[in-house]
Amino acid sequence: RWSLRLIDWFRVRPSMLPPLEQPGSVRGDLLPAIAARTGLSTSTVVTTVGSHSASAVVGVPATDSDFAYIAGGAWSLVGLELAAPVLTPDALEANFTNEGGVDGRTRFLRNVGGLWLLQECMRTWATEGRPQELAALLSEAADLPAGGPLIDVDDTTFIAADDMQGRIAATVIATGAAGPANPAAFTRVIHDSLAAAYARTIEVAVRISGRPVEVIHVVGEGSQNALLCRLTATATGLPVVAGPVEAPALGNVLVQARAIGATPGTIEDLRAIVTASTELTRYEP
Repeated sequence: RWSLRLIDWFRVRPSMLPPLEQPGSVRGDLLPAIAARTGLSTSTVVTTVGSHSASAVVGVPATDSDFAYIAGGAWSLVGLELAAPVLTPDALEANFTNEGGVDGRTRFLRNVGGLWLLQECMRTWATEGRPQELAALLSEAADLPAGGPLIDVDDTTFIAADDMQGRIAATVIATGAAGPANPAAFTRVIHDSLAAAYARTIEVAVRISGRPVEVIHVVGEGSQNALLCRLTATATGLPVVAGPVEAPALGNVLVQARAIGATPGTIEDLRAIVTASTELTRYEP
């Protein structure tokens, strides 16, 4: 339900806010005017679903409850699925959020930096006349030795666009290490640092929530990045299962399908469909 405390705090008229409904609620058939604009049938069923990231978590192909997930792309959502929110000072101090999930579950997560850092570097290199091919760049970065310099990918220094490589180099040099010498070295710093941040975040989530983690599921764009998945497995000491890329779309569609009786009832049932119908890659520590 809506928070009456927040409504009062912001002096919002309650009449402005529509009733809340849980994901998977059938609202009815498509209005004729919308059907005409979209070319869909008026018998098309309109169903509420989870938010983008809530749908992504439904689309995690987990076979048990002791998992962490990383919804990775330009930014990363790293967290656990819990039965209830964690409302402790430690959770607040660690900057974790309790977000609503499908079927009343809680997504206990933290927003972590992501491949935005690499995207911005690649944009700069292309502007400078030295465009990089992603697959070759990742291969070159993978061949570099482990144990290189790390940066804090959550530092506000790395939020803005433009000259990302300059800010990364300055941060590395400030630690007393030599700045990255080429695009592959920048790429390795970014990936090592992201893996370290994922490991740190999952460790804190486990400690605060008391929920053990046996496997990490990486979904979204980041699941296609073999280097990042492999480094994450090594940094966490846990197996990483990568895929599906389109977890948000799959979770969305499966909740709709369940709402009209086309699929079984629990989230675990929906995840079994994802597991059986998508190609997954497993990375061992």
